[in-house]
Amino acid sequence: MVGKLATLGLQDLNVRHAMETVERHRFVDTALQGQAYEETSLPIGLGQTISKPGVVARMLELLRNGRDGRLGRVLEVGTGCGYQAAVLSLLAHEVYSIERLRGLHDKARDNLRMLRVANLHLLFGDGMAGFPKGAPYAGIIAAAGGGVIPTAWTDQLAVGGRLVAPVSVGTGAVASQALVVIDKSTYGLQQTVFEAVHFVPLKSGVA
Repeated sequence: MVGKLATLGLQDLNVRHAMETVERHRFVDTALQGQAYEETSLPIGLGQTISKPGVVARMLELLRNGRDGRLGRVLEVGTGCGYQAAVLSLLAHEVYSIERLRGLHDKARDNLRMLRVANLHLLFGDGMAGFPKGAPYAGIIAAAGGGVIPTAWTDQLAVGGRLVAPVSVGTGAVASQALVVIDKSTYGLQQTVFEAVHFVPLKSGVA
């Protein structure tokens, strides 16, 4: 899988190593494990999916932005099955991952229990509100896309930090999503729009 990612343009050696280390098949249902290392998204229940390996790698590479060593504290919005959180735990000193769907929060906890990841904190709650108690964050990464980036996220982003998330653009039949990066400096926020992506919609509240 990682060899394929390299052909797709993945250059960050830290991301490569992390994705080599975390076994993706442990995070999908038994019936789908034969497809775990293919370049495809897979259902994980409750209408949600685990992203394609290439999309995970791309977002993590953007989040790291060529830094040496590990990131500091990172917030992940949308734990899902826990796969990206596990990869993030190898790229950051501390990871807070929040999930709004109780069924997925419990599934991620079960998936990650055997890995005993000491620097990963799984939270059940409304990801649109972020997690103020853990702020400020060196990085924030989202696995769902809304029309705008919640103000709570940029408020909780540290100066010098970076946020990576899908954002909806357009309406109706021409609605789509693009990958957006926001860098926070003492001068404010700088937004850069990258390629089109497809993520589940960002929703508020818990279920």
